[in-house]
Amino acid sequence: MTAVEQRAGTAIRPFRADVPGEALAELRRRLAATRWPSRELVDDRSQGVQLATMQALARCWATEYDLGRVEARLNALPQFTTVIDGVEIHFVHVRAPHADALPLIMTHGWPGSVVELLESVGPLTDPTAHGGRAEDAFDLVLPSLPGYGFSGEPTELGWDVSRIARAWAELMRRLGYPRYVAQGGDQGAAVTDAMGRQAPEGLVGIHVNLLRTALTGDGQPAGTEQERAAQAAVTTFRTSGFGYFLEQATRPQTIGYALLDSPVALAAWMLDHDTDAYYKISRAFLDGQPSGGLTRDHIVDNITLYWLTGTGTSAARSYWENGRAQAQAAAAGQAAPEVSIPVGFTTFPGEIFRAPRSWVGKAYPTLSYFHEADRGGHFAAWEEPELFAAELRSAFRPLRAPRIPEPRS
Repeated sequence: MTAVEQRAGTAIRPFRADVPGEALAELRRRLAATRWPSRELVDDRSQGVQLATMQALARCWATEYDLGRVEARLNALPQFTTVIDGVEIHFVHVRAPHADALPLIMTHGWPGSVVELLESVGPLTDPTAHGGRAEDAFDLVLPSLPGYGFSGEPTELGWDVSRIARAWAELMRRLGYPRYVAQGGDQGAAVTDAMGRQAPEGLVGIHVNLLRTALTGDGQPAGTEQERAAQAAVTTFRTSGFGYFLEQATRPQTIGYALLDSPVALAAWMLDHDTDAYYKISRAFLDGQPSGGLTRDHIVDNITLYWLTGTGTSAARSYWENGRAQAQAAAAGQAAPEVSIPVGFTTFPGEIFRAPRSWVGKAYPTLSYFHEADRGGHFAAWEEPELFAAELRSAFRPLRAPRIPEPRS
């Protein structure tokens, strides 16, 4: 780093995770001291995360899982931190072994972290090792959202998705990428959407796999069978699967006490997200039958990262920040600008709802790529990393800079 960078606070510093042994011992102690509720009175998840699933997960976490795994997985990759707008941002940065790779910044969501994206690193950065072509390679930037993982926790209000989007543009500028693309799902889809609407210099296209603008359930076409099925799925989510969203958007501090005090409470809260992912994860612990990358170890990696970094509360606050920003914009009559750059969208069958092309096109008039995948769910990069990487290659292929042919001898 240069002296100017040090004075300006814009330096990029190498990072390695270093978890104290006493933190791991304390985790084991708390797992052993869990007070269990009685069994639910139904045979499905309608009362919440089921007791058998949680006891199987806790048993695996306490007696079978290597508590140093997540630290080792992260430290096997190049990691860095840099301070942006007063918050220290942690990110993984993996350069492709191929020339002319397209820079890609990819944003995780909740209850995920950079852990949910790690299995896609190889297919995205080194496609020739995964059935792809060298010209489809990406230089990959995976930042941890503020208040998540090893990123710093904001100490002031205002870190909504729009502010994060501006921070990501600054991160890509600092990394020296004058031309890049962005991708996100879940909360990451909201950040990536905001980046597309802000259209910072250098951003040439985005890809998302969740249509967050449709989660209100209002104003969407419902003339076809596919549209009515999507509308019904959104209604089901808002009436019976919306609890975590509402609590974190209105009372993140309240739920945060449980998330910081009990590892089992944290794990249960993180599992209670969407029906498809819940049952896939449940089967991994009860029957040993993972769905793609949703393995026992990978799931516990993600939960362990939240626990060891103590970010249950600060991550939950991101929902409150976004809700507050949306309410303020609505009160002021401020509409977000349209996305003016190309947009790619992949809908996965296990998502909260399967967004019809008509809905996506309404949200994104510049839609340039749309595909309905045949497998995968809400955590697509995690569950189906090879398929997910193939989708990004297809979506962003037209946006790659034209190659200059080698001169003939």
